[in-house]
Amino acid sequence: MGNSGSAVKVCTDHQGGINWLSLSPDGQRLLTGSEDGTARLWSTADSQCHGHFQGHESYITFCHLENEAAFTCSADHTIRKWDVVTGQCLAIYRGHTSIVNRILVAKDYLFSGSYDRTARCWSVDKEKQIQEFRGHRNCVLTLAHYSSRDVLEEEEEEEEEEEKVSRDLLVTGSTDCTVKVWWVSSGRCYQTLLGHTGAVLCLILDAPNRELFSGSTDYTIRTWNIVTGEQLKVFKEHQGSVICLELVNRHLYSGSADRTVKCWFVDTGERIQTYKAHKHSVSTLKYHAGILFTGSGDACARAFNSRSGVLQKIFRGHKFIINCIQIHNELLYTASHDGTLRIWDIRGMCKRNKRRLKKERPGQGRSSQRGSLSRLFNNKVGCMVQQENGE
Repeated sequence: MGNSGSAVKVCTDHQGGINWLSLSPDGQRLLTGSEDGTARLWSTADSQCHGHFQGHESYITFCHLENEAAFTCSADHTIRKWDVVTGQCLAIYRGHTSIVNRILVAKDYLFSGSYDRTARCWSVDKEKQIQEFRGHRNCVLTLAHYSSRDVLEEEEEEEEEEEKVSRDLLVTGSTDCTVKVWWVSSGRCYQTLLGHTGAVLCLILDAPNRELFSGSTDYTIRTWNIVTGEQLKVFKEHQGSVICLELVNRHLYSGSADRTVKCWFVDTGERIQTYKAHKHSVSTLKYHAGILFTGSGDACARAFNSRSGVLQKIFRGHKFIINCIQIHNELLYTASHDGTLRIWDIRGMCKRNKRRLKKERPGQGRSSQRGSLSRLFNNKVGCMVQQENGE
């Protein structure tokens, strides 16, 4: 059994549940987006709120933080860009006709996915829509982005001459059970990946290895070749919807509504570990220093030894589902639908695990995109997917 942990700080400024938590690239700030229709900016140095972004006309579904600007999307059908210093709204992106549930910032692009069945591309610096991606038969839940330069050989690039103006591609996952890959420059669908029989809830991309991983309500994870569209493997052991994914050094971690996380060796498809002890769906997960941190619908965060699967600590204090977690300077940040941001000290745990990691082969990088989709656990949106397990 793991030891219980107590939060070193509880931030209660929001007046509604927190749906997402984003960490700036430089690690100096955190951004929370809430059911109260506002976003708040927090300093990781003193854990104080240093910004309050108001203007959305409905709840914020997702948020993204850069070093100089913050982005929020909302059920009011819009996306907003904010100055992190002044709190001023710098731009409002209008065009979606339903809830905007996901945004992604890459290069000079801002991508968005919506319940209006479209994804869109915007100029980060202007309130201008650059492209619309239309073809899904139901809402777009999750996004990923890459450049063909990352995956295509020179001779393959020549075959795509018409797309040479821009080699950027957008990947979208939808409740229509498909994943689509789009050329950003033209809006043309490059691939439709067929195989899932349930909504696609999360995506994770490994561009150097030409692989895409998708998790679904059909209880499976599927691996795809993002150049050919070929389905490579199907991971089938979960007994509930696959809600979130994390890829670390060719190890894939999957969190599910079956109350477990599983670790898979990507190269063989072998399931090498199962992390139990959750009393509800696993809504979010993050790997750090040999430790797998999870957040659950049972209102607890947990820390597992990633190799042995042993539960090392339970973080109790939240009252409702933990929607998102971040880690910085050996502090764990958990954001919950109870409206609080809690901060936990994990220095001792990290120190112990780093001793073990010194004996292991150095890491080869990781992907940190997750698709935990906190709205899965909220009845406000009719097309959200029902959880398999009871309270």
